[in-house]
Parts: sequence; C-alpha cells; structure tokens
Amino acid sequence: MSFAHKLLLLLLFITIGLYAQVSKATYLFKNHVDGYGVYRIPTIIKTKSGKLLAFCEGRQSLFDHGNIDLVMKSSLDDGKTWSKLHVLWNEASNTCGNPSPVIDETTGDVIVLATLNNDKVFVLRSKNEGESWETPVDITSSIKENDWRWYATGPVHAIQLKSDTYKGRIVVPCNHTVDGNDSHFSHVIYSDDKGLTWKMGESITDKGTDECTVVELKDGSLMLNMRNRDRTLPCRKISKSSDGGKTWSTSSFDTTLIEPICEGALLRYENSAILFSNPSHKKKRKNLTLHISSDEGKTWSKNIIVHNGNAAYSDIVQLTNKSVFCIYETGIFLPYSGIVFKIILPNMFIP
Repeated sequence: MSFAHKLLLLLLFITIGLYAQVSKATYLFKNHVDGYGVYRIPTIIKTKSGKLLAFCEGRQSLFDHGNIDLVMKSSLDDGKTWSKLHVLWNEASNTCGNPSPVIDETTGDVIVLATLNNDKVFVLRSKNEGESWETPVDITSSIKENDWRWYATGPVHAIQLKSDTYKGRIVVPCNHTVDGNDSHFSHVIYSDDKGLTWKMGESITDKGTDECTVVELKDGSLMLNMRNRDRTLPCRKISKSSDGGKTWSTSSFDTTLIEPICEGALLRYENSAILFSNPSHKKKRKNLTLHISSDEGKTWSKNIIVHNGNAAYSDIVQLTNKSVFCIYETGIFLPYSGIVFKIILPNMFIP
C-alpha cells in the first residue's frame, strides 16, 4: 500500500471517529436550520418551575459581527423535547448577542443581559418564563466607562446571590477593552433591585483576561474564573471578591484548568460541589470536560470527558433529577457546526 493510500485511510478513520463523537450528542441548534447559517454562543438556565431556556446567537456566518439575532428554545421535560425556535431580539443588521441569563428567585422573572454591537448593554425581561418578552432596556450609561470600547456580557449564565449579606443581588460576568489599549479586562456588573438598576464592580487589574464566569462560595464570597490570553501559562485565571463583586483580588493562575483561550462555565451543584466546563486542551478547542471540585474550587478532584472531539463554548445547569445538562458548540472539522447537548447523570460524579 502506498503512502498516499495509507494517509487517505488515516484521514478516513479520523473523520469517522470525529463523526461518531458528534453523532452521540443531540443537536439543539443546527446550522442552516430555521433560517440561520450558524448558531454560536450557547447559554442555559432553569426557571422556578423547572423549565429549561436555551439561548444562543443566530448568525448568517461565523463572523462575530453583522446581522446577528438572539434566539432561544425551551423545554418542559428536562430537555427531552424542545419548542420551536423563537427570535428574542432582532435589530435589523445589527449584532444582538452575548446572552447572560438569570432567574430572579423572588419574582420568577427571567432576566437576560445582552449587548448591541458589542457596545451597548441591554436588559431583556420575561415575566412568564420566556413566553413573551418586554422591550429591551438600555443600561449602558450606568455600567460602562467612557473610554471602554468592546463590551460583552457573559456569554454564560449569571447568578443571584443567596448568602445573607448580599442576598438577592444579581451578578453578571462581563469583559471589555479600553481605547488605545489592546488588552482585555474582566469585570462584573450587579443589581440589588431585581435588575431594575445596575452598578459596575471594579475591573480585574491584570491584563489579558476577558470572558469569565462566576460562582458564589459557601462563605458568601465570589469566585471569578476567567479566560486567559496570556500564554505564559495556558490555563484559567481566578479572582475572588468578599464584597459581592464590588472589588476583586489580584488574579492567580489555576494550572489545573488548562485552556486554549475559550469560554467556560461555573455552576454551584447542590451545596456540595462546584462544576466547571471548558475545552481542556492547551492549544485547540477540543476535549470538552466537566471538572468537579468538592473544596470550593481549591482543587479539581474529578474530570469527566463530555466530548473528546472538537468543542468550544458551553454552559451547564442542574436538572430537577440532579443530572447536569451541558450545552455546547461542536462540529466534525471545526467546533461550529451547531449547538448540541449531553446529560451527565449524577452517578457519574457523585460518590
């Protein structure tokens, strides 16, 4: 057999393997279906009644700008069946994206923070678990400095705090760039009145962090887990806040959580563990992994491979039966053929 034939067979086996990985997952948003060429940037939350709401960007191409809509689907049965696609926000040829949803536990309102053209920030609200939506409200003036340029909310679920001191506070992970500065910075915004008014927390002072995700620790402090553009160490960066997100510690590397520069998602699981999903690879967006910590993020004692092929952005939510629902981007040759999901049963990560 010639070298060319051997190479062809090798490529064929690789393709079959990649296809098998993708085929095991279930598509929720598939490219070239329902009027959009590309679906990216998935997020998910569970309402007070247990309804799942999955959000993403409906695009015409892979470009991060242009005519992009914010779309969603819902499920009443823990992801077994899904509604038709609903266009949540469409502003003609503008970019509506970077969804960061959260549930207000008092009212049950669904609150979604999102951006217009990565410049202005809006609040979208539903009082009936996503069946209808109020007109988006522009909050940019209260949460953006004059010299900030690029601005993104999430793109991952936000949280509402449960500890006594800041109980009810909504905290949204964000990132931005500054005029005349090529560096990226992570920050959060927060609301103490159910999303009606908003304030900025201070930015992480270290350059090179951007997309981030946040979790409340048992002692009431917050942990911010950040995408890291500094390739000195190809891993996530961590910062903590003891005042509900107003100020943050100097960031540090979490060398256990390697990454290729990609988004990731934190989740408080019950009151016993913290989960984190991301592509666990130093260079490529692949090997989507669910990391489990039983000591409040100090160490990550167990890892579950969700998808060992191409995979990029993800989000996670706990289902009513204590399983974990993971929504993520994937594809055969690139991780952008659509958005799929897998359900990780609790016996896979609970002793």
